[in-house]
Amino acid sequence: MPSLTPHQIVAELDKYIIGQSAAKRAVAIAIRNRYRRQQLPPDMRSEVAPKNILMVGPTGVGKTEIARRLAKLTGAPFVKVEATKFTEVGYVGRDVESIIRELVENAVFLVRAEELERVRGEAEHRAEKRLLRILLQQAENSAGFDAEGDEGGSIRQRREKARANMLKLLRAGALDDRLIEIEVEKKRTPFFFGGPGGEQLDLDMQSMFEKLLSSRSTQRREVTVAQAKDILIAQEAEALIDEDKVHPLAVELAENAGIVFLDEIDKITSGHGGEGPDVSREGVQRDLLPVVEGTTVKTRYGQVRTDHILFIAAGAFHRSKPSDLMPELQGRFPIRVELDDLTKDDFIRVLTEPKHSLIKQYQALLAIEGLELIFAEGAVEAIAESAYYVNQTTQNIGARRLYAVMEHLLEEVSFDVPDKLTGKVIIDRPFVQARLGEIIKDEDLSRFIL
Repeated sequence: MPSLTPHQIVAELDKYIIGQSAAKRAVAIAIRNRYRRQQLPPDMRSEVAPKNILMVGPTGVGKTEIARRLAKLTGAPFVKVEATKFTEVGYVGRDVESIIRELVENAVFLVRAEELERVRGEAEHRAEKRLLRILLQQAENSAGFDAEGDEGGSIRQRREKARANMLKLLRAGALDDRLIEIEVEKKRTPFFFGGPGGEQLDLDMQSMFEKLLSSRSTQRREVTVAQAKDILIAQEAEALIDEDKVHPLAVELAENAGIVFLDEIDKITSGHGGEGPDVSREGVQRDLLPVVEGTTVKTRYGQVRTDHILFIAAGAFHRSKPSDLMPELQGRFPIRVELDDLTKDDFIRVLTEPKHSLIKQYQALLAIEGLELIFAEGAVEAIAESAYYVNQTTQNIGARRLYAVMEHLLEEVSFDVPDKLTGKVIIDRPFVQARLGEIIKDEDLSRFIL
């Protein structure tokens, strides 16, 4: 895990998320504390628990994005789950331990990706040798070489020369379009133990059935040399990876660097005025408590301790308040941060400042069709004003409102490119007001509510 300082973490988050400095500081400190904990003596290290975070704020202000970007920035396995998922099918709901199983699966994916990158050089070397052997065999079959009775070794010499020439052409990419046949492995699993109740199936039994029902076979496929190169590299890389090494590393990564984002936690409080009995919501809290508190979860990759996994919970808390959570669960989220509603100025910044802002995305998309999209002075402000107005007069969905507004604003432009529009289009304030003026006039605003 990169040893980024809190200031560096916040600076990276600032590239993608506008405002919310309190939330950014909280997660930056939490991540840095993980690095600090790893430097402690083993006996003290085991005693230092993560300080879980509760984010309170309306939808669309950056709660999920902060957690997601944080995980990507640190290379940590990440899981986002809505707490309401555990109440959808009644009191039993989903098995809350499935959160940790999914986290470990993500950790396995990350570790395997690192291992694949580590062995890539050797895999490319092996794949090149296999590919060269196939190409030479194809050439020999066409030329009718016969080594029997080869007096003086002339055929062998010709083969060595052909091999050197073929290798040169292969590395230069001159053979990329040539068709060859290779063996491709198929793995098929006739049955899948998923769906309701699948997570409850004993993991050892499930693993046994998967091994019994999974079957491997190969088929010959005609592909280009360029395609064959990628397929053979992937096959060789898979063969070089030691799964017995990957799984323990993945478990360790999940235990010490995993991030679980529990969204909509306000909707499982007894104070939330939603449908369904309070006992169901309180039951979910009781089920979540041991996982957040620290327990051992059995997965197909081994036992996973949850003591040092960072849990970030989030909710709007419109109809309830954090104190409506069970006291025991409240105590497991000692850090509380409030995220602010987005203002018109925030919308202007959201549209322009992030690394891949919405305006930059539309400009890049239409540039593919040869259209230069220019936003004149005042246009961005007019877009922000419209989005802010709709949020204030209907349901406030934060920055997500900009998606609907921008799509409506550029609907005709996107439709007419490239058939009717080419060259350059300038978006100015009058253009924005003409296209979005009906938002102001339309009382129910049904077309603009996501």
